[in-house]
Amino acid sequence: MARITVSPAEQLAELKRGAFEILPEEELLKKLTKSYEKQKPLIIKFGADPSRPDIHLGHTVVLQKLRLLQDFGHEIYFLIGDYTAQIGDPTGKNKTRPILTAEDVIENARTYQEQVGKILDMSKTKVVFNKEWLGKFSGLDLIQLMSKATVSALLQRDDFSKRYTNAEAIYLHEFVYPVLQGYDSVHLKADLELGGTDQTFNLMMGRHLQYAYEQEAQCILTMPLIEGTDGVHKMSKSMDNYIALTDTPTNMFGKLMSISDELMKKYYLLLCRRPAVEVDAMIAGITAGTIHPMEAKKALATEVTGYYHGEEAGREEREKFEARFSKKQIPDDIQTIIRPAGPIALLDFFLELGLIKSKSDGRRLIQQNAVKVNFENHTTDSLNLEAGQELILKIGKLRMLKLIGE
Repeated sequence: MARITVSPAEQLAELKRGAFEILPEEELLKKLTKSYEKQKPLIIKFGADPSRPDIHLGHTVVLQKLRLLQDFGHEIYFLIGDYTAQIGDPTGKNKTRPILTAEDVIENARTYQEQVGKILDMSKTKVVFNKEWLGKFSGLDLIQLMSKATVSALLQRDDFSKRYTNAEAIYLHEFVYPVLQGYDSVHLKADLELGGTDQTFNLMMGRHLQYAYEQEAQCILTMPLIEGTDGVHKMSKSMDNYIALTDTPTNMFGKLMSISDELMKKYYLLLCRRPAVEVDAMIAGITAGTIHPMEAKKALATEVTGYYHGEEAGREEREKFEARFSKKQIPDDIQTIIRPAGPIALLDFFLELGLIKSKSDGRRLIQQNAVKVNFENHTTDSLNLEAGQELILKIGKLRMLKLIGE
C-alpha cells in the first residue's frame, strides 16, 4: 500500500480548487488528518451511469479530482451502476428515462472503463458493480431500505418537485433510484463521494442512509458543470458543443482553441492537471495581461490534448496549428469551393457551409476582425469574386477555405 505523504491541509487545498462545494469541509479535513496519521487510505466512491458511454471533457472535471485523490494514496471505488442503470436516473430530466437492457449496460460499462483509463490508473482502481449486492435484494429487503427515506424528502429534489407541481407523472421506480444509489455508500462504507452539482441530492442520500445504518457518514465533493465550446450551454452531445475523449488530436486541439478567452480560465481551473498554485498564477497572468491569451490557450490545448493522446501528439498539434494559422501557411487539405464570379453575400455563404450558426454570429465575427480574405481583415458582409480569382478565406481562428471564381 502506497504511503500518504501529502499533508491533510495540502490535500484539502488541492481538492478545493475549482470545487463547487465540500460538505462538510471541516469533517473532510478530520477524515484526511486521521487517514494521514494512521496511514489508512480513505474509501472514495464515484458512481458511473453506464447509460452514457461516451465521455467528453465535461465528465473529466470530476474524474480529474479522483485521479488527484488516487495520487494522494486513497482508494478509488469506481462503481458501475449496472443494476441502477436498468432503473434510470431521472436527474435533470422532466420525464422518465427509458430502461436499459442488461446487455446495453454491460457494453456501455466496458466502453466507459476504457475511456476512464485515460485519466485514472486502472491498476489501482477498484471497479465494482452494484448488481453484486443490490441484485441479491429480496422484496422485503427493498421495503426495509425504502423505510429509511421519506416521500417528502424525495420531493425536495428539484426535478421531482417541478414535475409534481406541474402534475406530470412521477413513477415509483424513480423514487427507488436515489435510495439504491445511496445504499451503495452504505455497502462500500465510503468516506467521500464525488459528483457534479446535478448529483448533490443523490450524494446526500448516501450520507443520510449511512447515518440510518449507524455508519460514519461520507463527505461529499461536488464539481461545477462546465460550459461547452459555445461558452453558453453545459457541455453535451445534444448541444453539439462537446469535446470527446475519442476526438482525434487535431479535432481536440482545434476545439480547445475555439473557446473564448474567458472560458479558457475556467478550463484551466477545472481541466488542467498542474498544481493549484501554477494554475492560479496562469489565470492571474491572463487577467492582468502579463500572459497573452493566445499563448495561454495554445499551452492549454497542448496540455489537454497531451493528456489523452500523448505529450508528443499535443506538441505536434501545436506546431501544425501555428504553421496553419499563426504563420499564414495554407494547409494542403484546405477545402476548395468553386463559385460563379460576381458578388457573394458572405453571411448567406457562411450559413450555407455551416461555418456560422446564425447571421448575427457572422456579423459578430466580422466586427471582431475574425473574418479575413487573403489574411487581411474583411469588414463587410459582401465579397466580389472575379473569374479565375483564388481567395483564401479564414473565418474565426480555425476555419479556412479556398474560393475560386469561374
